[in-house]
Amino acid sequence: MARDTTDMTPVASFEDLVGHLKSGEKPPEQFRIGTEHEKFGFYPGDLSPVPYEGERGIRALLEGMQVLSGWEPIVDDGKLIGLAGAEGQGAISLEPGGQFELSGAPVETIHDTCRESNRHLADVRKVAGALGIEFLGLGSSPLWTLPETPRMPKSRYAIMERYMPKVGSRGLDMMFRTTTIQVNLDFSSEADMRAKMQVGMRLQAVASALFANSPFTEGKPNGLVSWRSDVWSDVDNQRSGLLPFVFEPGFTYADYAAWALDVPMYFVMREGRYHDATDVTFRQFLDGALNGRIPDPEPSMGDWTNHLSTLFPDVRLKRFLEMRGADGGPWRGICALPAYWVGLLYDAGALGEAEALTADWSFEEVSALRAAVPRSGLATPFRGGTVLDIAKASLAIARRGLVARARLNEDGFDESVFLGPLEDIVGRGTTAAEELVRRYEGEWEHSMERVFRHLTY
Repeated sequence: MARDTTDMTPVASFEDLVGHLKSGEKPPEQFRIGTEHEKFGFYPGDLSPVPYEGERGIRALLEGMQVLSGWEPIVDDGKLIGLAGAEGQGAISLEPGGQFELSGAPVETIHDTCRESNRHLADVRKVAGALGIEFLGLGSSPLWTLPETPRMPKSRYAIMERYMPKVGSRGLDMMFRTTTIQVNLDFSSEADMRAKMQVGMRLQAVASALFANSPFTEGKPNGLVSWRSDVWSDVDNQRSGLLPFVFEPGFTYADYAAWALDVPMYFVMREGRYHDATDVTFRQFLDGALNGRIPDPEPSMGDWTNHLSTLFPDVRLKRFLEMRGADGGPWRGICALPAYWVGLLYDAGALGEAEALTADWSFEEVSALRAAVPRSGLATPFRGGTVLDIAKASLAIARRGLVARARLNEDGFDESVFLGPLEDIVGRGTTAAEELVRRYEGEWEHSMERVFRHLTY
């Protein structure tokens, strides 16, 4: 999230919180696609990470991108931490370890998403190249230890860095050493939200296998296909992972809001400052827990919006749905991730097929799947078959959904062309991570430099 909101509209009731979620509803003709991707900056001479400060640092990169784009600076305590385009143009932000993120604009088609990502990466190469910086498309930092990883001067990250070790063993790895590709999608009603969220929750581990791309840690293979997914097993289980109530047939906005109320907060923003609120839940905040500790201690809708952005379930509900299971990866993956989910969820026929495929999967089965996929990927057993079988079936549904959408580019191709990388993966039967390790141990002769060269944007 590039910028935290400061909407000071008072929260009058629980219904206001539920209404905030409901207010995301849109008619299908207004559905949009918002794609986010993160990438690691490095210096090609010695493969070291890029710090914030310095003539060739992240701040200089942001300043160059600001000149090139004309976007508005986002400043935190005097430090440039991101850029915001005009309404509908997206934003650039920094993750805690310097991961450089594009939060894409809400666009109509995946063709638009790909054009946007291509323009962004071209701009980044232009500015970063002059600074001697390159970028890596991989789901986790393959070389640097946690102490070697830079810290970005964003106030909310300082709060998170202090808090994470109190609630899990791997929160700092998540913050500083992972990247993702994510797609944000719309819903038309509570029933439509429910269907999309339930399908998304059940298939998220399948997406993790399809996009598994983090097999190296601290300069050697880590024995996993998705180290990033495995990290999420112990980040902060109060606010992340699978949510059992989402699997219930009558799941509602109110159920999600009630769960969010009892998750500890990270911060409250007042007068441009972040105040640590990790010792209270939002429900306690509503009951006056921060009275006397912060200016204007009455909860606002901006506080609720910010709190929702600090929850990390596999599918996150805000005024749209966020699919969060994929590793970061190469350019083709940035287009393939939205293609997979749009194909499954934006065509009514495809959504019905995806529901039929997954409707009887229990919370316990999906939890077991989620725990196994980081290690065994597409080979993970499931109901007498494997995740590869589910991946093939879900990709076939997604292709039908994209063909039915019939959103054509100037050459007459529909959006199903963007499923090509995933269809290559299931045709081969092995993840991108396994192919990287095979080449690392074979033709690349254990050279991390070759890994970097292969994965540079």
